[in-house]
Amino acid sequence: MANFSFPIAIVSTGIAFIYFSTVFVFINRWFGLGSSPGLMNVVIYSALAVMCVYNYALAVFTDPGRVPSNFQPDIEDSSSSVHEVKRKGGDLRYCQKCSQYKPPRTHHCRICRRCVLKMDHHCTWIDNCVGHANYKIFFVFVTYAVIACIYSLILLLGSLTVVPHNNEQKLEGYLQFVYVTSFILLVAISVALSYLWSWHVQLILRNQTTIEQLEGVRALWLADKGGDVYIHPYNIGSYENLISVLGPNVFCWLCPTTGHVGSGLHFHTSYDKATSA
Repeated sequence: MANFSFPIAIVSTGIAFIYFSTVFVFINRWFGLGSSPGLMNVVIYSALAVMCVYNYALAVFTDPGRVPSNFQPDIEDSSSSVHEVKRKGGDLRYCQKCSQYKPPRTHHCRICRRCVLKMDHHCTWIDNCVGHANYKIFFVFVTYAVIACIYSLILLLGSLTVVPHNNEQKLEGYLQFVYVTSFILLVAISVALSYLWSWHVQLILRNQTTIEQLEGVRALWLADKGGDVYIHPYNIGSYENLISVLGPNVFCWLCPTTGHVGSGLHFHTSYDKATSA
């Protein structure tokens, strides 16, 4: 679990700057805060901002998933058809640094100095790993952040169409700073987060983590080289993949929650479906 750090301070400052610029400059100049359209936009944008901040805080302070100290892989467990092994030797995966066996999809984070269940990556901007217990939170945060940034950019561009009043001439330098800085931030963040969001949508639909996707590219190459076909074992179908990450209730997929599906120690695989069939 992360502590308050410099990257988190940067993100927090950026969120605050964009929020106050959007509400007190863009919405105020375009509609006026006292008008019905102005109040409506303030309420909608504030709700998005609250969702962003809340999910960001959860992503920062939620433990991504710890391996129980008493974990032992059960190779005779018929309910687990996949036991991940080392690339060399074929032994069960064991972390020498943590002195414990690794459950499937678990990796050791050199920054956090421990193994993380279903580790996706270590994110500098939340100063925490993204893993089994906070992956949905991270994805929901990115989703709301993308919507909020695009919404703010639309309000910024719309407010530029308003003819300025005479009493705004004294704030011309200040307004230029706000507009230029906000535009640069919003375009950069919108592009970066939109790419990140689309990347994770693809991963969720394939039931892959970032690490597994990178390892899968190598596995696919090796399989093609050996005349075999590589199939990602945890891909159980697009809808089932979505449920395994976001939960069974579609209406709660974008709700702020610390809940996650399963223990992170065992996962359904495509071989399970083949065996049951």
